[in-house]
Amino acid sequence: MLMCCIDQGAWEAMPDAMRDEIMRDYGAWVADMERQGKHVASARLVPASRAQTIRLSKGRRQVVDGPFAETKEQFGGYHLLECRDLEEALSLAERIPTLPHGGAVEVRAVETHA
Repeated sequence: MLMCCIDQGAWEAMPDAMRDEIMRDYGAWVADMERQGKHVASARLVPASRAQTIRLSKGRRQVVDGPFAETKEQFGGYHLLECRDLEEALSLAERIPTLPHGGAVEVRAVETHA
């Protein structure tokens, strides 16, 4: 799984034309993953400012606005791919369009139980 992160403030400060170009590049990247038979699923998330975080405290539910931790980068979306190994996943992640604009991609294998 490729988990894409970016500083939401930096993203929102970008000119609309730049954000549109990045999203077109994402569309092309996903289409390429589909052509290669690697794409399983992708989704873009609403901004972290609209997130809700739930915790249990003494058995009672507490819901707070925003992400679960104070971080500079927020989780913005994900791509689930079928890859031979970690090196292939890293190679594909390296092509994520937000990387040149301050983004980061966390790459993790999805654990499966037989």
